Amino acid sequence: MKEIKELNKQDEILKLEINKLREAGQKFLNKEISVGDFKGISGGMGVYAQRGGQEFMIRFRTNSGLISMKHLKLIKNFTEKYHIEDIHFTTRQAIQLHHLSIDDICDIMEIALNHKLYTRGGGGNYPRNVTISPMSGIEKGEVFDVTEFALKVSEYFMNRITEYKLPRKLKVSMSSSDRDEAGATINDIGFIAAVENGKPYFRMYLAGGLGNNPGISIPYEKKVNPKEILYYVEAMVNLFMAEGDYTNRAKARTRYIPRRMGIDKFLEAYEEHLNNVKKEKNLDLNIEIELSETLKKYSHKLKEDFSLIHQRQDNLYTVIIHPLNGQISSENFKKIVEFMEGNSNAEARLSMTESVCIRNLNEEQAEKLLQITDEFRQKTKIQQSMSCVGIPTCQIGIEQSQSLVKNILEYIKINNISEEKLPAVYVSGCQNSCGRHQTGDIGFAGGKKRVKDKIEDVFDIYAGGMVSREKTILGTKFGTMLMSQIPEFIGELSVELEKNHMNYKEYISEKNENFIELIKKYLV
Repeated sequence: MKEIKELNKQDEILKLEINKLREAGQKFLNKEISVGDFKGISGGMGVYAQRGGQEFMIRFRTNSGLISMKHLKLIKNFTEKYHIEDIHFTTRQAIQLHHLSIDDICDIMEIALNHKLYTRGGGGNYPRNVTISPMSGIEKGEVFDVTEFALKVSEYFMNRITEYKLPRKLKVSMSSSDRDEAGATINDIGFIAAVENGKPYFRMYLAGGLGNNPGISIPYEKKVNPKEILYYVEAMVNLFMAEGDYTNRAKARTRYIPRRMGIDKFLEAYEEHLNNVKKEKNLDLNIEIELSETLKKYSHKLKEDFSLIHQRQDNLYTVIIHPLNGQISSENFKKIVEFMEGNSNAEARLSMTESVCIRNLNEEQAEKLLQITDEFRQKTKIQQSMSCVGIPTCQIGIEQSQSLVKNILEYIKINNISEEKLPAVYVSGCQNSCGRHQTGDIGFAGGKKRVKDKIEDVFDIYAGGMVSREKTILGTKFGTMLMSQIPEFIGELSVELEKNHMNYKEYISEKNENFIELIKKYLV
């Protein structure tokens, strides 16, 4: 009962914040407060003004990408009531709605709050959505399902979300296998499920992050007892508040602390905070862990591809629906919701690659959903490229990240270029890495550059990024390309892959000099 009362009290605080946001929004529209001042008020509520200052976006905090049927229908209702044309699946397992008035935003927030769908902490200097692999619980080869642990961390954050005074945002990720689908090795705090002699534990990673001056997380050498993870999370929060930079926003993320202190001193400070938390608080979790079983033989009949995954549960499938650039029309979203309504066993989870994964389907259901989504589901790896919203929507975006992906796909289609061997590209509209350009096979980050006395639309090209426990590598920056020439570069890359009968990873490994020469051809 105590927890319920606390949550209700928290909700009342959040309701009062909505009224303050509505007032601040009107002042912003009347030019009584600046963009920065409004962002300082709205960001922590998951709300931002779009470029132009007349429309707004809202980000729902869908914990670890899990979306209940109740919340799916609620979001569908929002699209109908407020005439929303598109929904954006983000790279942190959340949902965004764009092009709304401030009054519509506040009305949506209040309705969502009444249905326990939160936006608080969706932006600003707060703990963000705790991410996990969307395959957690169903992935072949996973150690154990981390879902319940992630939800407990989310609950812990949300019970205190109005109290945090952090220097910047804090990101937590949890992966159920060494594939590290959730990016534990590139986040402020990361956990990867592990087992030794039949006993489960977590490997932990600290102080990583993308954006400007990115850094791979520091491995924590000790095994973390799963029931104690909240102590480890709280210790990092406390260290961040004690040692983070409150004066220089550019260096206010956790990755700058070990760079300033040195890794050894950082880890010593972390241990001190951990010991203090263990002395002062009781944060033990009581979650039963069942080690995941992967069968030696399966009887799945449908063939796996980029849209269909065989679960570790025999004869069950997951359909991956990746709309172009993570933007799905309200009509197509409605089709997915209606399918879910008619198939109560189905479960929806958002990915970190702008897709929605519909899990636990039998053969007939999987085939039906593939048919329903055939016209808007992106089917090849290059089609499943990832892009932030960029301009003309984002306030701080520099380039049209979504247009770049569209231009690439259009060029490939017009010129009848094979897509088979091309990798996905990860595109950010600026260096903030909302499109995670440093982690992809090929990444692009938008900017402007003077070329032959003219300011041009350009993108920095990165290549060779990958994330896994064994080997996390941030992509190497090779230089800058004109936006207009990137589709041609991708087209020529496809020709090279086909000519050499290699996939992309084979090519950059065995023909690296050729790859670099191809890149150089397009640099400005």
